[in-house]
Amino acid sequence: MSDIGRDRRGAWRAALACMVTLAVAMGLGRFAFTPMLPIMLHEGKLQLEAGGVLASLNYLGYFLGAVSCAAIGIQAKRMVRGGLVATAALLVGMGVLHSFTSWGILRTAAGVMSAWVFVFASGWGLRRLAETHSPALAGVIYTGPGIGIAMTGLLGGALGRWGSEAGWIGLGLLAVVLVALIWRVFDDGELPSGQGSAGAPSAQAGAAASPSARSDAVWLVALYGLAGFGYIITATFLPVIARQALPGSPWPDFFWPLFGLAIIPGALIGARAPVHWDNRLLLAAAYALQALGVVLSVAWPTITGFALGSLLLGMPFTAITLFAMREARRLRGNAAAGLIGYATASYGVGQIIGPLFAAPLAQRTGSFELPLLVAAAALALGSVLFAVVWSKSRRKVAL
Repeated sequence: MSDIGRDRRGAWRAALACMVTLAVAMGLGRFAFTPMLPIMLHEGKLQLEAGGVLASLNYLGYFLGAVSCAAIGIQAKRMVRGGLVATAALLVGMGVLHSFTSWGILRTAAGVMSAWVFVFASGWGLRRLAETHSPALAGVIYTGPGIGIAMTGLLGGALGRWGSEAGWIGLGLLAVVLVALIWRVFDDGELPSGQGSAGAPSAQAGAAASPSARSDAVWLVALYGLAGFGYIITATFLPVIARQALPGSPWPDFFWPLFGLAIIPGALIGARAPVHWDNRLLLAAAYALQALGVVLSVAWPTITGFALGSLLLGMPFTAITLFAMREARRLRGNAAAGLIGYATASYGVGQIIGPLFAAPLAQRTGSFELPLLVAAAALALGSVLFAVVWSKSRRKVAL
């Protein structure tokens, strides 16, 4: 086989392995709770407010995992493999253990694992694609969360017919099978110790940022947090919201997998957006699409409204992260790691606040209408402010 053929085969092996990795860590480990929550509510194992606490604990774990990555000096393949094994065990544990305290610990740990696997697998995969001259396959990697979400939606409801215990254990066993399929691929290459978080460039000394760049960085961190808050309420409670609006309908179980499937084309399209397009305008457009998707579930609570809303919320999901990371690199170049860390932390805080705000309010009022409208307003505000920041920078350039 020629060198080009080997490179192409190696690139696809790496991209598909990382795709499956993110499907397990993000789609199953992080977001399986969404389709399982209505089952646990129906069984009386949880109240809605307690479900919101468990969701926020998972997002707290993701936040802690993300900010700790820079301090970890373990080989990427070991972090990925260890995180995947732990994710499968944590899923099974949700079905085996039965106390709220145990569930809280498991969901927090699952959040930490999903962050570690996301960062280390991204670094490993992007390095392998660069080595094999196939950077365009990066979009394939980031379809993984959407594929995993679709799987949890389709299988979670089916497995849940035998009870939530069977659902959690079944998803854990599925994770074991998927991990076994890709286990050996991570021997193809590895990052040197201390570079597991190579998805973000290492900070290097350079010229001080201009006042304009510093201002843009502050806006990026603040507005990226609005994205975390704006999407997470729907992403956590979508099946519950749909069941409230469509009692007795079989359709609510399908809106969550539809959200996951919409992520796939969004990731592929976002990865191909020309680098000379302004990231702030791309973010403004993506926020606006998500805001519209959230509003549709309130203004048009029908099968069609929920379906369109799921599509509009899902398509920009991965693209928003991609555009935000590109903007950080535009502002700081090879010293962008710190800014990426701050932005990720802001996004994580938004995710933590969302369920804690929405679940108690929905339990008291019997409806998610007000929390969803607040979430849509946050996304719309972010869209407008990104456009304003872009407009001001254009005027400064013109002067």
